[in-house]
Amino acid sequence: METVFRLQSGLFPMKIIIETPKYSFWKYCRTEKGYERAFFSPLPTIFNYGFVEGTESADGMEEDVVVLGPRLQKGSTLEREAFDGMVRFLDDSVRDDKNVVYISGFRSPILLAYYFRLYALFKVFLYAFRERKIAACRFEGIEFQKLP
Repeated sequence: METVFRLQSGLFPMKIIIETPKYSFWKYCRTEKGYERAFFSPLPTIFNYGFVEGTESADGMEEDVVVLGPRLQKGSTLEREAFDGMVRFLDDSVRDDKNVVYISGFRSPILLAYYFRLYALFKVFLYAFRERKIAACRFEGIEFQKLP
């Protein structure tokens, strides 16, 4: 069952689909078969993680979205006209920024920075052991729009 959250109404809202719910240790990817596990992370996600349907980013996948707020189910959708911020990230030497959507609750840039620094380190090891290569992965900062 799909849950739709309408955060801002507008003529042409973006459709954001949640792949990985908040607090999950598993990173998921949407495929033709549904949601498949991509890898296990030693860090649970402290946010909901998804993508903007119908977009393409520099890594060839859809644009990533970090959704701050209550835990959402895998497959939940949100409609949004604009983002509330950006996490600057490099993954496997490719720009892989994450758009930020704020619903409610905490929005600590310090905690998010700590998470993404650890996540970048984890990704370096993941590439080394899984793909036998040295990859540049790093967190480069967070920008938030002015929120109420």
